[in-house]
Amino acid sequence: MGAGEIFVWEMLGTAVLILLGNGVVANHVLRDTLGSGAGFLFVNIGWAFAVFTGASIAAPSGAHLNPAVTLGLAVTDKVAWADVPIYILAQMVGAIIGATLCWATYKLQFDRHPEPENTRGIFCTAPTVRNPLWNTITEVIGTFVLVGWILLSPAVKLGTDGVPQFGNSALGYAGVAFVVLVIGTSLGGPTGYAINPARDLGPRIAYALLPIRGKANADWGYSWVPVVGPLIGALLAGLLYLVLPV
Repeated sequence: MGAGEIFVWEMLGTAVLILLGNGVVANHVLRDTLGSGAGFLFVNIGWAFAVFTGASIAAPSGAHLNPAVTLGLAVTDKVAWADVPIYILAQMVGAIIGATLCWATYKLQFDRHPEPENTRGIFCTAPTVRNPLWNTITEVIGTFVLVGWILLSPAVKLGTDGVPQFGNSALGYAGVAFVVLVIGTSLGGPTGYAINPARDLGPRIAYALLPIRGKANADWGYSWVPVVGPLIGALLAGLLYLVLPV
């Protein structure tokens, strides 16, 4: 697949991922919505199916949607290193577009929200207890689970009797959605489970630029944590894959 095709599909898939993922948080956080105050599980389910939808759209490019996934696949020689910058650029552009479309969808609710200074969490993550080292470790662990599952998940193969064994591949991208859902519900409490540098940094940039009344700052002092943590987690998952007899 050419660089242009990779860019287009990854951009589109990531844009839809962020539009729907940020959208479910907006529906929960903003007051004048039908989903206002729906809760953390509501958000987790929405994000999981946002992953399913975005990945399904980006299937032609391999549906990375995440620089950490791209890194894990590159480390294990499942994607060419020369393509890595194209994937990551597309993911970042798509994330900014998706976050902007989310704001456009909910613009009237943003305008009427009584606590506009608390809207940053619609776009990007933040820790419940701020400690950059431990927050990074949390993101490392969550991303390790995600990328490790992607790398180690059994693929289709023929059994000794010639009958196909479909493994997790039979689930398609729903399998990844299930993993994201359980990561969110089990490991997402401390930091909001970015587990994706583009998912956090792209919308954070959009939040800083969008004309949201009374918004807070973008918290650039924390912004490196949901970038560095997932990349380390992906690297560790890739290295584990290389030493396992798979």
